[in-house]
Amino acid sequence: MVKKVPTAVSVARTFETWLRKQGITVVNKPGWEPGNTVEKSTRSSPDDLDCVFVLGGDGTFLSAVRWVGNQAIPMAGVKFGDVGFLAEIVEDQLFQVAETVIDGKFTVQQRMRLHVTVKRDGAVRASETVLNDVVINKGALARLSDILTFIDDHYLTTYRADGLILASPTGSTAYSLAAGGPIIHPAVPGILMTPICPFTLTNRPLVVPDQGTIRIELEKESTDTFLTCDGQQGFAINHQDAIVVQKSDYPVHMINIPNQHYYDVLKSKLRWSGGRV
Repeated sequence: MVKKVPTAVSVARTFETWLRKQGITVVNKPGWEPGNTVEKSTRSSPDDLDCVFVLGGDGTFLSAVRWVGNQAIPMAGVKFGDVGFLAEIVEDQLFQVAETVIDGKFTVQQRMRLHVTVKRDGAVRASETVLNDVVINKGALARLSDILTFIDDHYLTTYRADGLILASPTGSTAYSLAAGGPIIHPAVPGILMTPICPFTLTNRPLVVPDQGTIRIELEKESTDTFLTCDGQQGFAINHQDAIVVQKSDYPVHMINIPNQHYYDVLKSKLRWSGGRV
């Protein structure tokens, strides 16, 4: 999948030509553009793909994950966007990594995804699988939401906040991090709950076991509230809806880059010096 920017498109053409010379069949899929409706899962990737290279930023990678769906297809992101954590390969590494993949000399890390279901009066309104996060927040009006939260049907608390982020370990470096949440290594099992600007300052981010089931409801007075999945699919919700979030049965299979360490990527992306003060 390729982000629609000149540099990514140009490199994609060169890469496609190179792959075809290796006798490899190529499917060139244009990336999703911000502001457009994300394609439904019915328009999914072919089921016989050996791997997917994503040329773009994190948004393009999330779009590609939705395109791949529940298929266990190895994926690698090549950075052609803003600072992000999903596109780990730089342009200069592309052909080297591709050769490694063609030779089968690579490993795959499974990244946990979340599954969210929205029910109203017992009927399912929506069912989505996300890699980064599920976000419940307000619309244009600057008012607090009252968000009732249950874990395994046990009442936890009612957040009075601008919103609530439910993130996977991979998503801990996305919106949740900007909202004050912790960074969780992708191999650590858990679901992160991060309130957005909570009215009660003691409402802090919480990590719950990945086998837990989180249920979210809104107070009747809560209006103009939206649910967003990976920043790409969203719709309005109200007090009639029950939002259930739990671990998905279908992780994303990300290609491990040789000689590249997660903590080195973390330091580079966050611009940590790594030295002593």
